Amino acid sequence: MKHAKRLLFSLMAAAGTLLSGPSLAVNDMVGGPAVRQLNFQQPVTAIAADVYELHIWMIAICVAIFIAVFGVMFYSILKHRKSLGHKAASFHESTAVEIAWTVVPFLIVVLMALPATKTVVAMKDTSNADITIKATGMQWKWGYDYLKGEGEGIAFLSALSTPRDQIHGAAPKNDNYLLEVDNPLVVPVNKKIRIVTTANDVIHAWGVPAFSVKQDAIPGFVRDTWFKAEKVGTYRGNCYELCGKEHAFMPIVVNVVSEQDYAKWVADQKKSMAANADDPNKTWTVTELAARGEKVYSANCVACHQANGKGVPGAFPALDGSQMVNGPQEGQIGILLNGKNGMPAWKATLSDTEIAAVITYTRNTWSNKASDNIVQPAEVLAARK
Repeated sequence: MKHAKRLLFSLMAAAGTLLSGPSLAVNDMVGGPAVRQLNFQQPVTAIAADVYELHIWMIAICVAIFIAVFGVMFYSILKHRKSLGHKAASFHESTAVEIAWTVVPFLIVVLMALPATKTVVAMKDTSNADITIKATGMQWKWGYDYLKGEGEGIAFLSALSTPRDQIHGAAPKNDNYLLEVDNPLVVPVNKKIRIVTTANDVIHAWGVPAFSVKQDAIPGFVRDTWFKAEKVGTYRGNCYELCGKEHAFMPIVVNVVSEQDYAKWVADQKKSMAANADDPNKTWTVTELAARGEKVYSANCVACHQANGKGVPGAFPALDGSQMVNGPQEGQIGILLNGKNGMPAWKATLSDTEIAAVITYTRNTWSNKASDNIVQPAEVLAARK
C-alpha cells in the first residue's frame, strides 16, 4: 500500500510539472489550494485523513483492475492473433465463469464499501460537540452565531474582502484572491465543532476541503456537520452550491487557534460587541446615519445594486432615481425588513440602526433627493412590530 501511494504521488507530481508552465506567477494559498495541486488538500482532521486514505485506496484498486483487465486483453490480442496460426475457439456459456465474474466484482465492491461506510457514519455523528455554531448562508455572505459552548452569544457576518479593483482587473490579484474574508470563523484546536447550517434566501453549501466537510444550507431547514481540527492554522473553503450572480464571491475562512488564543478572542469579541451596541434611544443626524449606511451598503448591497446605485438591468433594480427610495419611507423600511421578489429579508441579519442607516444613505446619495431623507432606528423598530 505504501509503495502504491509513493508511486501515485510521484505520478501526480510529474504530471503537475508537465501541465504547469513557467507563466504561473502565483504562490500557494495558505490554507487553500496550492499551485500545481492535483490531489486533495492535506487533511487536518481525523475524518479528512480517513477520506484521504480512502481516496488513495480506491484509486489503487481501480488502477490494479485497469492493469489486470487491459493486461489480459492486450496479451490475448498479441499472443493469440491469427498471424501466429491461432484459430478462434468455439464454446458455449460457462457457469463457472459467470459465477466468477459476478462474485469477484461483488467482493471488490464490498471491500471498497466497508471502510467508506465506516467513515460516512462517523461524518454524521454530531453528538457531544464542544462548540455549536450556526452558519447561515445568504446572498452572498455567511452569518455565524455561536449557539453553545465557549463564545456563546457571539454573532457576526463574514463577507468577501477581496477589493473590487482586483475582481475587475484594475489591480494585481493577491495570493488569497476570492478566498479572503473580513471576519473569519474562529475555533479552538482539538475541539469538536458542530456546524448547524441553514439559509435565508436560496440553497447554499458550507464546506472546507481540509476538514472534509460539506453541508448544504437550505432555507427553512436545519442540517448539521462537524469537524475537529488537529492543527492550528487558517483553512479556506467556498459555498459549494450555485446560488446566484456572486456565487464565486462567497468564501469561507476558518482560523483554528490555540485554546488560550481562542479564550482571548472570545473576550475581545464580547467587549467589542458591548462597546458597539447602539443606544436604542439615540437620535441620529443625517450625516451620522449616512456614514454608517455607506459601510452597510458596501458590505451587503453593492453586489446587486452596484456602487453607483444603477443595479443590473433585468436582474436587480436601480436605487439611483428609484421612486421607492425617493418615496414614503414606510415602503422602503418594509422591503428591507421583509424582502420582496428576489430581495431577501434583512430583519434577522441587520440591526434597526443598520437598516435605518442604509435607508438614509440611499436617500441622500447619487441623484436621490428624498423629502423624508432620514430614518431613525426607532422607526425601524416600530415597523418590526
